[in-house]
Amino acid sequence: MFPPSKNYRSEPLQVTMISIQVASLPVGKFMARVLPTTKFKIPVVNKEFTLNPGPFNVKEHVLISIFANAGAAFGGGTAYAISIVDIIRAFYHRKIGFLASWILVITTQVLGYGWAGIMRRFVVEPAEMWWPSSLVQVSLFRAMHEKDNSRMSRGKFFLIALICSFSCALVTPFFAIVNIFVGFALFLYVVLPTACWGLDLYQARNFPIFSSHLFNHKGEPYNVSGIVNQNFEIDMPAYEQQGLVNLSVFFSLTYGIGFAAIISTLSHVAVFNGKEIHAQLKASFKGKEDIHTRLMKKYKSIPNWWFYLLLGLTLLLSLALCVFMKRDIQMPWWGLIFAAAIALAFTLPVSIITATTNQSPGLNIITEYIMGYILPGKPIANVCFKTYGYISMAQAVSFLNDFKLGHYMKIPPRSMFVVQSIGTVIAGTVNLAVAWWLLTTVENVCQDHLLPPNSPWTCPCDRVFFDASVIWGLVGPKRIFSPLGNYSALNWFFLGGALGPVVVWLFHKAFPNQKWIPLTNLPVLLGATAAMPPATSLNFNCWLIIGFIFNYYVFKYRKGWWQRYNYVLSAALDAGLAFMGVLLYFTLTMHGISISRWGSDGEHCDL
Repeated sequence: MFPPSKNYRSEPLQVTMISIQVASLPVGKFMARVLPTTKFKIPVVNKEFTLNPGPFNVKEHVLISIFANAGAAFGGGTAYAISIVDIIRAFYHRKIGFLASWILVITTQVLGYGWAGIMRRFVVEPAEMWWPSSLVQVSLFRAMHEKDNSRMSRGKFFLIALICSFSCALVTPFFAIVNIFVGFALFLYVVLPTACWGLDLYQARNFPIFSSHLFNHKGEPYNVSGIVNQNFEIDMPAYEQQGLVNLSVFFSLTYGIGFAAIISTLSHVAVFNGKEIHAQLKASFKGKEDIHTRLMKKYKSIPNWWFYLLLGLTLLLSLALCVFMKRDIQMPWWGLIFAAAIALAFTLPVSIITATTNQSPGLNIITEYIMGYILPGKPIANVCFKTYGYISMAQAVSFLNDFKLGHYMKIPPRSMFVVQSIGTVIAGTVNLAVAWWLLTTVENVCQDHLLPPNSPWTCPCDRVFFDASVIWGLVGPKRIFSPLGNYSALNWFFLGGALGPVVVWLFHKAFPNQKWIPLTNLPVLLGATAAMPPATSLNFNCWLIIGFIFNYYVFKYRKGWWQRYNYVLSAALDAGLAFMGVLLYFTLTMHGISISRWGSDGEHCDL
């Protein structure tokens, strides 16, 4: 339940679940030591409760961590819909009510839980769906709670690594790291230079190479405010006078690759996992279970009507937002239904990809594209459709990921459901309250041209979100990615994404002895640049080097060490980074002290 400061900071800091695990352990043990054990009776239901049921145990620790982490998909630290509030108030300089903002944040976070619960039997119970990120949590919980007197204990090792570290590639399987490296290297060091200096693609030399900003034909910043009318829609005469929107060659190609990545997800799962999905569907109806699932049967299962009820209530609240507060969000009621249908269709294939590769393809581009064609000229309708379509799916996958952790740690399913649901609502409310406070107290927040040098409040994540709302919502893909715009050729990436996994599968069938061919995962390879922008090559190169050292060299030549310490090291480095960020904030940022270093600059090239 951390505030959304990462949306606003120039160097975004992500406080992950691992940080919560570390912080909650001493607090839990302290409370177990000092709280009274007195039992209190509840008159109506004739039951008892106590503030101190006994020693702080690992299952309590798991539930606390999941409760605090439930606010954002995969521990992102911020409810995604906060960015909608940010761009309305800080970029478009318009108004949105707090109630509408709260409903938008909560419903987009909870909607996907409804259908995710029903899919547990397909992506949580099978042993083949191992969810690598959950193993990091399991290793850390074991290090903190199990006694280990032989050699260096995992707990001691964790503390040493945490202090020394004062997003880690150690979690990702090596075959996925190779796919990411190939995709990243080909794009950044082959495709991009060729497109820019060799072909001058899309007049690339007129614009910065590595930029997510929008430009006119002269290479000057595009005046977005000048093409928005009083109804918060596109002003066509003003748009025609200013001219077409232009993108940097880097930004435009990342969109094309994004088109291919999301379509390749469906294609890859169909050809490589189709038989397994069909077999699991059959097994789920026949009651085929593994040992972990049989152990979990000791707990009361969650009845499906809980999920149906949650889904129904969330849909009704979302529909009320679309009908009665449409002026704030622009999206019609049918847009909500369509977005939910897209999220539902993609949840299972994306869950399979995430459960086996630790990479999660997003629906942000495809949802923007669809709504941009259906309802052009309405930027907020577009980002709301994207959020309901993309984040509902992402939250569903995160929900399933947490359930797999509960599966490993033998947590009662009903306790998991209650903790995740309540935690999400509380976290979303806290996120919005803090965002509202920052937007009203930080002068010129997100306005980098008005902020002082080295200001931490430049909002790089929200800048990308805002530019996307202009491209897909205000101007619309028809005026950018069709013959009316400059980037119609990027639509061919959809076809490439659909056919790519089929070609890999055919090669695998033709050369079955080549073991590396089925490890070629195009959704992961193509999705390598999904974080760019705002991520830079520096972020990728460091991640790839660490991943190669530990998940290839150490795994191959020091496997015993890897099995014992790898995931614990990952957890320690992650936690150390988060605590370092908190320390820097209280020691430097609060006193107005900023540090300039070459790694903080987004661009070092004057071209």
